[in-house]
Amino acid sequence: MLFTFYRNCLIAGSLLCGITVQAQSALQKYQVVNFSKVKITDDFWRPKLEKVSTVTIPVCIDQTEVKTPRIRNFEIAAGKKQGKFQGIFYDDSDVFKALEAIAYSLKNHPDAALEKKADEWIDLIAAAQLPDGYLNTYYSLQFPEKRWTDMSMHEDYNGGHLIEAAVAYYDATGKRKLLNVAIRFADHFDSLFGPGKRDWVTGHQELELALVKLYKTTSQKRYLNLADWLLSERGQKKAVGYTWTDWKDTAYAQDSKPVKEQREITGHAVRAMYLYTGAADVAALTGDEGYMHAMKTVWEDVVYRNMYITGGIGSSGSNEGFSIDYDLPNENAYCETCASVGMVFWNQRMGMLTGDAKYIDVLEKSLYNGALDGISLAGNQFFYGNVLASNGKQARRDWFGTACCPSNIARLLESLGNYIYGYNDNSIWVNLFVGSQTAIPLKEQEVNIRTQTNYPWEGTLDIHVSPKKKTVFAVRVRYPGWVSGEAVPGGLYTYDAAQHAAAVVSVNNRSVTYQLENGYLVIDREWAPGDKLTVSFPMEIRRVYSREEVKANKERVALQRGPLVYCVEGADNEGRAMNLVLPKNASVQSMPYQVLAEPVIGLQAEATVLTVLPGGDNIKAERKKVIAIPYYTWNNRGAGQMQVWLPQRIIDIKIN
Repeated sequence: MLFTFYRNCLIAGSLLCGITVQAQSALQKYQVVNFSKVKITDDFWRPKLEKVSTVTIPVCIDQTEVKTPRIRNFEIAAGKKQGKFQGIFYDDSDVFKALEAIAYSLKNHPDAALEKKADEWIDLIAAAQLPDGYLNTYYSLQFPEKRWTDMSMHEDYNGGHLIEAAVAYYDATGKRKLLNVAIRFADHFDSLFGPGKRDWVTGHQELELALVKLYKTTSQKRYLNLADWLLSERGQKKAVGYTWTDWKDTAYAQDSKPVKEQREITGHAVRAMYLYTGAADVAALTGDEGYMHAMKTVWEDVVYRNMYITGGIGSSGSNEGFSIDYDLPNENAYCETCASVGMVFWNQRMGMLTGDAKYIDVLEKSLYNGALDGISLAGNQFFYGNVLASNGKQARRDWFGTACCPSNIARLLESLGNYIYGYNDNSIWVNLFVGSQTAIPLKEQEVNIRTQTNYPWEGTLDIHVSPKKKTVFAVRVRYPGWVSGEAVPGGLYTYDAAQHAAAVVSVNNRSVTYQLENGYLVIDREWAPGDKLTVSFPMEIRRVYSREEVKANKERVALQRGPLVYCVEGADNEGRAMNLVLPKNASVQSMPYQVLAEPVIGLQAEATVLTVLPGGDNIKAERKKVIAIPYYTWNNRGAGQMQVWLPQRIIDIKIN
């Protein structure tokens, strides 16, 4: 009966039966547990999700609806108001990203008023859609005759975010109105572009990964085929009609070579992340080894030579992306928040495809450092770029003219449940260490999982594994590189030569044997209702060093504890951070600390503090205790000096 029901759903289209189809090729080692099935109870993340729901999303709504003309453009396009388009040609996408964040929030933090607001927006969006399915207020209000004439103008990028929002809102609420809008848009695009139709090389990738999500929700394979076709268009010298000067450099939008032939990371960092996420999605569903070979090679180029210690990427502000290998400046780092969000997306897909924990190690680094830094502790201010050293001129902003980052970080954090667990027929993957609970459908039966932890401050995980009856299966717990002694895959950053303690693993308080496979502790045994798996990771303080090729970090050291990168901020150190030296023999200890209302583990070090004496001719060097805080917490107490990479000797040090 169940098989017949499922088969009929596939024939009719999964939406009719309320089932989301999760196709999987032989390339894909596991699939993730959807955010809507994961309840987060974590003391670190739960308050942050609550803050996004109660502060960040209302900020996004206020900026989108009141302080900027984004919603007004939809009202005009829907015939509800008179006026002209105002803003930038990609502003529609911010409305869609905010709706996606709202969708996730409604699962994490149910709110009838917020859902009503979302439905009001959706009514406007539906009314603004043209009869043929086209939806873009910039063109429909100003230049209807120029639709689809300029590949660089983000029409499809906006459409991709529409689709992502629609899938998320349907998943969270079961409401189809926005999904129907997205389907009509996708069908409109499909009627114009594809094999035997018009060529299209998107200026800002996003539609590819969105179409895969739409395929998974509707089981309509033409959307997957269209995503594959969009990828195949790149590198064929088919881009025409562009207006942006940067687009003329094909590397800027990863269009120099076909995707399957790309070996190096180039151009705009966010566009690259969305492109490679889409390519990984298509590879997972089609089994295309060509995409996988390219993805692995490009990933190595990013992580081995072009990634910051925070997991941030894109060092250059001129192209919002990559320059040359090992060019990783600290004080003028670009490191866009959206690029770190994209690193989370891409590395999640690579982990699913390969079953290799190194991708989740990088995901974790980007999530806890590069991305989380993009939002203030209060949830109401943001960084667009994320420097690793500051002379005090940087400050968080309430909003931006190009406002992709606030809603992007909001949707990432609200969808955190997507990144914690994975599964296949006979294995459960525990990728992120977040207090949470879920039910995982293995082949034999459903297994209830509940994780308790005080991570990232402490390294102990209590994972309650409770099948309905005794069953043999494997639980795979990621064994982080920061435990095993690998700062990052590829050796761009390394730890000091000190010995590292191993993890301790037990079931029901008794030691058990395990295998180490692809960076996972594998406990394969017969599990019974009420079993408790305990894994304890040592939370040692690591000194981190760069390869010699990274000139910005010569003779410098950074500090890390668990997944968190630390920095020294003036707010904790007499207003100064650029006058500190951390000698190799300096002791560093952890201690409870607080940044505003955020309880953290701080680091206290015996450092050398330099002071220019009156007259400016002499410098006094004193040994003093200095405080380092988690990087994600800096710049929450006003603008001030900050450094991640501290000099180890008094050479070329700026103490102004």
